[in-house]
Amino acid sequence: MRSKFSAYSVYLFMEFATSLLFWMIFTVEAVYQVSTVGLNALQLVLVGTTVEISAFVFEIPTGVVADVFSRRLSIIIGMFIMGLGFVVEGSFPFFAPILLAQVLWGLGYTFTSGATEAWIADEVGEGRAAAAFLRASQVGTFGALIGIGAGTLIGTWGVRIPIVLGGALLMGVGLMLILSMPETGFKPAPRENRNTFQSMVHTFKGGLRLVRDKPTLINILTIGLILGLYSEGFDRLWTPHLLNDITLPAIGNLQPVAWFGLIRAVSMVLGIGVTEIARRRIDTNKHGPVAQAVAILIAGMVAGLLTFALTGNFVIALIAFWGFSSLRQTVGPLYTAWVNQHTESSVRATVISMSSQIDALGQILGGPLVGAIGLALGIPVALTISAVILATALPLLIRTIRIDRQVDATITEVAVTE
Repeated sequence: MRSKFSAYSVYLFMEFATSLLFWMIFTVEAVYQVSTVGLNALQLVLVGTTVEISAFVFEIPTGVVADVFSRRLSIIIGMFIMGLGFVVEGSFPFFAPILLAQVLWGLGYTFTSGATEAWIADEVGEGRAAAAFLRASQVGTFGALIGIGAGTLIGTWGVRIPIVLGGALLMGVGLMLILSMPETGFKPAPRENRNTFQSMVHTFKGGLRLVRDKPTLINILTIGLILGLYSEGFDRLWTPHLLNDITLPAIGNLQPVAWFGLIRAVSMVLGIGVTEIARRRIDTNKHGPVAQAVAILIAGMVAGLLTFALTGNFVIALIAFWGFSSLRQTVGPLYTAWVNQHTESSVRATVISMSSQIDALGQILGGPLVGAIGLALGIPVALTISAVILATALPLLIRTIRIDRQVDATITEVAVTE
């Protein structure tokens, strides 16, 4: 489809708008589920697990749809389904509709996951895609900061309002993409093959074959599994760790909610800075520098998480948390660029969806395990275990760096010969 808007500008708009709307919703979602709906602890866990299971089940089929039919179509469908899910959640304050909303949210997200990265890589070229991922991460963080403020402000009128409004506006983003989103770099499956599942099966098998035949890609996806295994436990436990094990200092009438809003906002701002440094200094056209950067960032994350888990001092814990979070924010787009470098265009969305599915599997397996450890031995021990799990990625990273450097040397030799 031809559009008067460039793919790059549409991509940045999409990342800004979705981050703003997601965080406007997420800022009040937990309060809504607890105070308005009255969900208990088990139900809250089931809500989170439902999202991950939904993402795990639907990630590969929706990725194949994007590779066979249209990345643009897949992204637009995803926006409408995600928006519908949030509208359902905010409109019906009962446990069953909220579970249904999580299924819709997970399904809609998988239509965009993989397809978005594959679309922009095809539109701007593989060489420029990594830089686009990093810039989009920064733009998305700015959107998230605005979303946190908007959710807090609108939520004072009613915690359901930001959820319903955010969902409706997500569907509005889908409408805008229909009018503005180009797709010129994608070559869909031949029309005669679209009336059966043959092309979808062929594309899925092609993605599996690519993964099987490339040991480096297997290493990268294994690292993705480790990132999923550690993350769910941390995401669930860092808040009670600050509240119960360290305790927040009393400053005037500053409430815990305000503390956590401030902590998140500072984390995002620092993440913008770290991502900008990475964007300027890392040669994202080569495999080796990207792999090395991911390794350095993850090593820093391990150190930050261990410090956060083991210290009892609020200031040290805060510095460690901010350091960990800013590095984590930069690892995401670099990891996506890394997967993208090792993937062929014809199966790119499928393979990126595989990486997202592996991450979801890691969260499904790792979250309850780390949570059980926290219940039995305490949250500091559980967070320490999360750091140890994350550290297991480092040997794989060292091995992959060596391979990627050899790939870069080979590419350089071929270019010189030609």
